[in-house]
Amino acid sequence: MILWFTIVQVAVAVVAGALCLVLGLAGRRPSDLSVGALALVELLLIVQVVVAIVAPLAGNPPTGDLLEYWMYLVSAVLLPLAAVGWALVERGRWSVVVMGVVGLSIAVMVWRMQVIWTIQVA
Repeated sequence: MILWFTIVQVAVAVVAGALCLVLGLAGRRPSDLSVGALALVELLLIVQVVVAIVAPLAGNPPTGDLLEYWMYLVSAVLLPLAAVGWALVERGRWSVVVMGVVGLSIAVMVWRMQVIWTIQVA
């Protein structure tokens, strides 16, 4: 993984998660703003999938458990899709709060993926 890209992903996910939490707790229903924030997080996760495929070929192999890394990445890619899908089906304020929780969860998962990729576990 690339450290600066990880930091960008974490920052975007935290901002998107906090935005959705604030909007949801303020009573706003899903809108272009809340869905677009998670769409940006999803776009960065798709780029991360490409980076995870190309990085070992470019001489940046993972030092941690590869299966654990990919499970985190696949789960992280599916979470925003599920949250936005649910928000579009059930157009309530709590679906926006769930999107916020998903955004913050993605931030934690991306940082954990960075740790798995770069730190050797004996």
